[in-house]
Amino acid sequence: MMNASRLKLHTELLSILQTNNVYFQPPESFKMNYPAIVYTRADVENKHADDSVYDQTVKYKVIIIDKNPDSSIVERMLVFKYAIFDRHYAVNGLNHDMFTVSYKQ
Repeated sequence: MMNASRLKLHTELLSILQTNNVYFQPPESFKMNYPAIVYTRADVENKHADDSVYDQTVKYKVIIIDKNPDSSIVERMLVFKYAIFDRHYAVNGLNHDMFTVSYKQ
């Protein structure tokens, strides 16, 4: 089930970025093209009743990486209904805007 929600999220992130530079847990040595979105699974919240899981929410850390500090990608992500802005930081001339995205199974 987690894979299906991740693939759905991936498709939505491609739509937000409007390029194919969306990466799920890329290795550190991987050469990315920018602007880019990198995301990783951060948490899984299960709700239980009668000894079974009846609801599941998967949380992802989503980072938009762009040379432009006023990136329109961040604006598009801010209106994504499942996203909460966490923080901004810059490293090596690249701006990083981090979000937490909660996705229901």
